[in-house]
Amino acid sequence: MTEAVTSVAPGLAEPLLAKRTSRRWLVTAALTTAIVVLPVLSVVFLAFFPEENIWPHLLETTLPRYLTTTLQLMLGVGALTLVIGLSTAWAVTMCEFPGRRFFEWAMLLPFAVPAYVIAYVYTSLLDYAGPVQRALRGWFGWENASDYWFPEIRSLEGATLMIGLVLYPYVYLLARAAFLEQSPSLFAVSRSLGHSALSTFFRVVLPIARPAVAVGLSLVLMETLNDFGTVDFFAVQTLTAGLFDTWMNLGNLGGAAQIATTMLIFVVILVTLERYSRRRQQQFAARDNRDPIRRFSMSFPRQLVCVAVCAVPVTFGFLIPGFTLGLYAWEYFGESWNPDFIQNTFNSLFLSSTAALTTLLIGITLAYSRRLHNTRGMQILMRLSSLGYAMPGAVLAVGVIVPLAGFDNWFDSLMREVFGLSTGLLLSGSAFALVFAYTVRFLAVSAGSVESALQKITPSMDMASRSLGHTPGGTLVRVHLPMLRGTLLTAALVVFVDCMKELPATLILRPFNFETLATYVYQFASDERLYHSALPALIIVLAGIVPIILMSRSISNTRTIG
Repeated sequence: MTEAVTSVAPGLAEPLLAKRTSRRWLVTAALTTAIVVLPVLSVVFLAFFPEENIWPHLLETTLPRYLTTTLQLMLGVGALTLVIGLSTAWAVTMCEFPGRRFFEWAMLLPFAVPAYVIAYVYTSLLDYAGPVQRALRGWFGWENASDYWFPEIRSLEGATLMIGLVLYPYVYLLARAAFLEQSPSLFAVSRSLGHSALSTFFRVVLPIARPAVAVGLSLVLMETLNDFGTVDFFAVQTLTAGLFDTWMNLGNLGGAAQIATTMLIFVVILVTLERYSRRRQQQFAARDNRDPIRRFSMSFPRQLVCVAVCAVPVTFGFLIPGFTLGLYAWEYFGESWNPDFIQNTFNSLFLSSTAALTTLLIGITLAYSRRLHNTRGMQILMRLSSLGYAMPGAVLAVGVIVPLAGFDNWFDSLMREVFGLSTGLLLSGSAFALVFAYTVRFLAVSAGSVESALQKITPSMDMASRSLGHTPGGTLVRVHLPMLRGTLLTAALVVFVDCMKELPATLILRPFNFETLATYVYQFASDERLYHSALPALIIVLAGIVPIILMSRSISNTRTIG
């Protein structure tokens, strides 16, 4: 009798062990999400309980101007990116014209250029002392600026154009993916009813693609809200610029947190509007949505119009800035290639690689925990962990510095009392703060990618692995990760490039005498030494091209073309 009991006990222990292991994944996911949400809670807490409340002063003086300018900038950038993104996505998807295959992926190239880099380039080209105005004065005999009129690049309109040229790929990317998913029979029915191609676009195609376009537009507006390098260089007083001024120049962290909370309200409104715009839209895949697309045949003049529509944003958003940076980098290579540049390049590579790896590991943990526990609570945890992506970098920096500085002060006080030693700023004054901020900011990219890829793996794979005695962790390592190699690599590359370009959070959180390529470029531009910023700016741009090509290929492979 005793032998029978002992022989059954191991069999009973295995489900219990698997259940405990599964719970560990859930607990880990909950703790991770709590840490990620901490910066958001810190910003809100500090805004409501500041050491010095300057909110009435902000309301009476600068805040209305910040709000007005921010709204104007967001409206201008949103309208510009909608026009460029929708027109180019429709052209490369549904129209046949020379160079279409090139423009399919080339339209994404401006994605690789940070807005502040393109702002520096066009300022050097279009300023009074730049080559364009010098050429005009030489050709027409003008002697000074009073002899002619030239649009001011350092203005709200200039910032709108610069930001719009590099952010339209958000709308283009999602709109093109939506167009590729639509049924060819919709076009055929619309045309049979006498509608032209243009009428079909506005009456049939665009309403169906509206949810994807709304997501792209909301991302554009949140990135516009996040921008600091461009608005600072052009002296455009947005909420981000006001946050920096209140914190760095006035030294008031509470006031900065109050402005940051105002920016968070903007983000909440954008996300709410995006969800509201598609609240009643439920779409299902048509039977023929994988059938070959038959593009419109057009006359030669209309083909030229399509070429021009696609060529203009690529030329001004990537080719001219890229060529200018390459020219300046070649001309000033001897001065730019120095120990500072090498050290700052290493700093950027180290921080971006560390953040990409950390973000990937946490993303895998959250996504796999969701697979093991597909409950309402786990869905909420996944959404909360993605909050950082919607937070502007400057807001995130405020949220990160508060808890880290609080821990540093507490630990330093403890060590002084116990050992009589001062530990200083262990976390808030180190690269840890940057890696933490990058991880919170871009966790949604890796977690979302891994979760989407895991959903495509049949649950029978898990059952087969578990029946062979593997734990959930063993199943992840032996079964899922080998199948997710491509997704993991793409997610890591995207996070790596985003970290390379991140400027606002890096400016605030970087340790003393610690620069990255982004802050290195910003320092040169602030000192009006644009030529010397070309080489580091070019490195940032080149790093962003690989993920762009991967994204374009993944979209193109979703649909065959007839």
